[in-house]
Amino acid sequence: MAFEVSAKIHQILDKMSGQGRNGVWEKQDFVLETQENYPKKICISVWGDKISTLSNYKPGDDVKVSFDVESREYNGKWFTNLKAWRIEGNNPNKPASQSSDFPPPPSIDDLPPEPENGGDLPF
Repeated sequence: MAFEVSAKIHQILDKMSGQGRNGVWEKQDFVLETQENYPKKICISVWGDKISTLSNYKPGDDVKVSFDVESREYNGKWFTNLKAWRIEGNNPNKPASQSSDFPPPPSIDDLPPEPENGGDLPF
């Protein structure tokens, strides 16, 4: 089950890493603050290669975060994790194409030049 929240980034915490039975892991937590009458703070984690998408944002940025919720038991206590899988800019002043799922399209300056003789196309 996937969830979404639109909120403002309150804080970006330091990266954490370690060694597990499946190899090296890396995660980074960030805190969102909702924009309601009674604002709530929500701590969400990004793991692995998604960490680099978090560097596109800073505290104060409006974002829309898609995440999964998972709870697990350890020594008789339950722990709940919120794991982000998409972070999108939610600011009307910024381009809507800033998303963590796809890189931005190339600009016209990045395209190769057209051949002068029209190339070998039949039309």
